[in-house]
Amino acid sequence: GGTHRVEPLKTCLYLLSRMLYGTLHLNISAISLLYFYVFLMFSFPQWEEVSIMDEKNIPIRTYQVCNVMEPNQNNWLRTDWIPRGGAQRVYIEIKFTLRDCNSLPGVMGTCKETFNLYYYESNNDKERYIRENQFGKIDTIAADESFTQVDIGDRIMKLNTEVRDVGALTRKGFYLAFQDVGACIALVSVRVFYKKCPLAVRNLAQFPDTITGADTSSLVEVRGSCVDNSEEKEVPKMYCGADGEWLVPIGNCLCNPGYEERNAECQAPSPVTSIQAKDITRHTISLAWQPPDRANGVILEYEVKYYEKDQNERSYRIIKTSSRNADIKGLTPLTSYVFHVRARTAAGYGEFSGPFEFMTNSGEFCYTVSSCCFAPRRSKYSKAKQDSDEEKHLHQGVRIYVDPFTYEDPNQAVREFAKEIDASCIKIEKVIGIGEFGEVCSGRLKMPGKREICVAIKTLKAGYTDKQRRDFLSEASIMGQFDHPNIIHLEGVVTKCKPVMIITEYMENGSLDAFLRKNDGRFTVIQLVGILRGIASGMKYLSDMSYVHRDLAARNILVNSNLVCKVSDFGMSRVLEDDPEAAYTTRGGKIPIRWTAPEAIAYRKFTSASDVWSYGIVMWEVMSYGERPYWDMSNQDVIKAIDEGYRLPPPMDCPVALHQLMLDCWQRERADRPKFGQIVNMLDKLIRNPNTLKRTGGETTVRPNTTLLEPGSPEASSAVGTVEDWLQAIGMERYSDNFTAAGYTTPEAVVHMTQEDMTRIGISSAAHQNKILTSVQGMLSQMQQMQGRMVPV
Repeated sequence: GGTHRVEPLKTCLYLLSRMLYGTLHLNISAISLLYFYVFLMFSFPQWEEVSIMDEKNIPIRTYQVCNVMEPNQNNWLRTDWIPRGGAQRVYIEIKFTLRDCNSLPGVMGTCKETFNLYYYESNNDKERYIRENQFGKIDTIAADESFTQVDIGDRIMKLNTEVRDVGALTRKGFYLAFQDVGACIALVSVRVFYKKCPLAVRNLAQFPDTITGADTSSLVEVRGSCVDNSEEKEVPKMYCGADGEWLVPIGNCLCNPGYEERNAECQAPSPVTSIQAKDITRHTISLAWQPPDRANGVILEYEVKYYEKDQNERSYRIIKTSSRNADIKGLTPLTSYVFHVRARTAAGYGEFSGPFEFMTNSGEFCYTVSSCCFAPRRSKYSKAKQDSDEEKHLHQGVRIYVDPFTYEDPNQAVREFAKEIDASCIKIEKVIGIGEFGEVCSGRLKMPGKREICVAIKTLKAGYTDKQRRDFLSEASIMGQFDHPNIIHLEGVVTKCKPVMIITEYMENGSLDAFLRKNDGRFTVIQLVGILRGIASGMKYLSDMSYVHRDLAARNILVNSNLVCKVSDFGMSRVLEDDPEAAYTTRGGKIPIRWTAPEAIAYRKFTSASDVWSYGIVMWEVMSYGERPYWDMSNQDVIKAIDEGYRLPPPMDCPVALHQLMLDCWQRERADRPKFGQIVNMLDKLIRNPNTLKRTGGETTVRPNTTLLEPGSPEASSAVGTVEDWLQAIGMERYSDNFTAAGYTTPEAVVHMTQEDMTRIGISSAAHQNKILTSVQGMLSQMQQMQGRMVPV
């Protein structure tokens, strides 16, 4: 009863990990031990410390109690004080054995097969007397397996493992207690731990180890700090989930000018280390140099800075060149000049090389001079007047996608954009798929001086034609131009021996559509929005580079072990000719009808806007956990339905705001569709305001049937409780003040609005007027159905 006091004896037992049954394995990246051992002590003689041999004859120390013959047992075992540190919720893992009561004679009614787990919070680490009624109960613990006399004879140890959690803890520490009520138990080990989200780098922002929140559903918002040589573009944040997993990165950092993102770091091209003068005349010095040891990207050009030695850098000139040599003209005879060279990648400029000095001659003879090195200087100086062939300003170029099919020699594109890998560095392990050009395998890549990594390997089958080889390697030429966390990364190619191979990073979870179907219903809405945000971020990067994907679909998104989604499949000929989802169009060629915008189907007009349409279909696939768009409708029926204005309905439990974004992506006029940058911003806004995701538009018990939605139908409408919510759901919240100032504060008032009213309250964009009026019509239809009468307009 509550009058007993639970106090420890002066002796205690340390249950160290080396004394436990088996070996203690911890996932340190996700779980931190609060205590590597627990002090177990007892105050009643019923609990005894006993050393036993396990089934492998390894001694283990246990606490046992087995008073099953007498009724009304109340035997307590208590731990020492456990400091909680920063943990608000802790987990208790108990390993124990328990005797089957049916195997004991004469104990019917007195033998139990459960025990109770309690805790007591305290700021005092030396409390000796704690009453039973001061403890709070965590749970009653039952065994999954109990043992019998036969198991003892056969030396079979049926070890049970149970984990319970308790929180929110508020005091400095706590005690645990175990209450026996008449069972035959042996406690083998007790491990107390808490969960944390591990140190992580996302979008060039570092997030520290973060202890999870007090509730099992809580999300802890954490602000990240930019990695070295980068700065904030948008405040980087992530949410630490209760399971110790990071969710939904928001915001990002960008590498500073002169640095490029590589392996979650911002790295600059290393300096040019050696400059040589190949030829010298009275007025010209011809220079040549080797590329930097670490280019950290494709070198787009070099910049040569030079000045007369006597001018001491007070007046310098700059010329730029795309090759590793330059003719410096217009120099003064018999004059010493100092030269510096630096490289530029898509990220910007690296550091200048050290100074190299050369002297022009008198014109009587030509010769080559060795270079002399001086300590580099770090000062700003004005430029002298420059000749017409010299650039007067530094320009940080915007990287634009280069179509490899524009190269006269396709192999040149491969050499320029893809790194050649020695075949001896690659180990193929197993075949994981069959592609158009050959097998797709998993394997390992071990480059000199680098750690071994898992990779995916595409091979070109034997007997290929020159065209097949060119088409196969074109994907590498395309992929090699991209460097983004949501774009599949090219490691390199093997072209100097057979089989010809393309090596990319390995994505453990395969294609997104299959992954979603395998994990149907397992993710939160926030996690699904995080997946959509990653895909949109990758597509924004491609769009900014003026690259049009043409075949954006969940099957062409790959998922790694951290649930990061990456856009893949850049083989253009495969997209248009051999996709199993493709169908012939009247204008020739094959395209994936269900994912393709109407203008691309009819006129083969592929743009970033047509990619946005495809992205809307990907959104639908994600929210429906990989269902086939338009179900079993034929391709011709899909084309006809889209042309008549029908659109896919919201998937089951899909938030209204997300379905509205899908509908925006499926606007007939491509100019009315959002840009990928706007989509990323919309998703970020939804993630920051998760309450906007609570209202759903899909059915809650069954999958949607094959009934498509007409524009303005009640289900397609985004009408919500308030005018402000409604405007936010359709992405028109910018006009909230306009509606309020004009007195349109209720849905009943809004349904009376006309196009003239829109103009009168300050909405001048025709596209925005049409979007709002379309939603107003849907709201009106919904009201008519709900109220059973017509609403006058």
